[in-house]
Amino acid sequence: MNERMERYFEALRGKRVAVLGLGVSNRPLVRLLLAHGAQVLGCDMAQRDQLEPEVLELEQQGLQLQLGPDYLENVTADVVFRTPGLHPNRPQLVDMRRRGMVMTSEMEAFFQVCPCTIIAVTGSDGKTTTTTLIAEILKRAGRTVWVGGNIGQPLLPKAGEMNPADVAVVELSSFQLMDMEHSPKVAVLTNLAPNHLDVHKDMAEYVAAKENIYLHQTAGDTVVLNRDNEITHSFVPKAKGTVLEFSRRTRPQRGVYLEDGVIWRCGEPPEKILEQSEIFLPGIHNVENYMAAICAVEGLASDEDIRHVARNFGGVEHRIELVRVKDGVKFYNDSIASSPSRTRAGLRSFNQKIILIAGGYDKHIPYDDLGPEIVDHVKTLVLTGATAPKIRAAVEQAANYVPGSPEILEEADFYDAIRTAARAAQPGDVVMLSPASASFDHFRNFMVRGNAFKQTVMEL
Repeated sequence: MNERMERYFEALRGKRVAVLGLGVSNRPLVRLLLAHGAQVLGCDMAQRDQLEPEVLELEQQGLQLQLGPDYLENVTADVVFRTPGLHPNRPQLVDMRRRGMVMTSEMEAFFQVCPCTIIAVTGSDGKTTTTTLIAEILKRAGRTVWVGGNIGQPLLPKAGEMNPADVAVVELSSFQLMDMEHSPKVAVLTNLAPNHLDVHKDMAEYVAAKENIYLHQTAGDTVVLNRDNEITHSFVPKAKGTVLEFSRRTRPQRGVYLEDGVIWRCGEPPEKILEQSEIFLPGIHNVENYMAAICAVEGLASDEDIRHVARNFGGVEHRIELVRVKDGVKFYNDSIASSPSRTRAGLRSFNQKIILIAGGYDKHIPYDDLGPEIVDHVKTLVLTGATAPKIRAAVEQAANYVPGSPEILEEADFYDAIRTAARAAQPGDVVMLSPASASFDHFRNFMVRGNAFKQTVMEL
């Protein structure tokens, strides 16, 4: 265990520590706290008969439990670890802070104890792919890389194994960032568009949460911003460190840009980094993901490392993932697309009109801009889930809509929607699940939804 990590947990010895939420990411934290002599209270909305064996094992090791609907009531502690799913302004959490409890999180603690460079990525779309690209490029460059945060493993328990020469590449959600008071050495914002408005009170709160990824930086740090996104470009004057921007439309002052099918590094003269045609992943949004990653690894990897990954990296599961070719029809799983902007990017990845399966849990975000895109890129639209009426309305109200183009079908059952889409397909067609909606109406998360899609496609 590194010295910073040892000091952090030793300072909690004998203290009363409450861990709010006993999901997978917080359980290693509980183990560390117990091992360092903290008095740990685990609070979770689950009832005892719903607890997994690992939590009951932690109880045997000294974890106290407060369970059920009132799990946040009357919590008393010196330090409280908030799980990302809990809004910091929830009344019970506000009351805890009012009573003098220190509010933190597993990710905040990781930033305090991590001994190596942290590169963190956030945004509305492209977070996971960009995070993965950065990690793959750094691995190709010979670095020891730790990947986690909103994807992969919890990083706090691994911090003791990290060395100063390593790099931690972290994906951060707005929920993790809402009350963060530390920023990484390199912060990346892929883009920002309305998202998660079922949790955030408004767009302003959502943007403010994302901004925490760079607002606590110092002069020696770097922030990577999307020059083409109005919101992220507006952050430039607030940045304390170096600003690198990436663009498909113009030449930023510093950073990289796409011109004539080539990604260039800004300078006099500009430096050629990568041909767009060398990128194995389909879609212009993946060109943007590569440009963001290139900025993030500046000085840490060579252009040849970047080119090698571009030519060979096949993508991340559930992100325009080719599942199967059956009777000349290609089936793609884009279950990660839980917002309209993400689905728009997926639609633009193909040079033909496709069969689209969309709809799901309603996050209370607008679909107006998605309607015209569906008309332009979809020949058959199969809708399912709570957002089906909203997506249908957005399509039928689009200025470019002609009745019957696209054909719109609805299925109440998710699995029936897949089979209906398959029946509508002819040889040469593309069928893609890209819901533009969250999964929570039927599935625990987008991964479970994507796996259900893949299994059903394989059974066709």
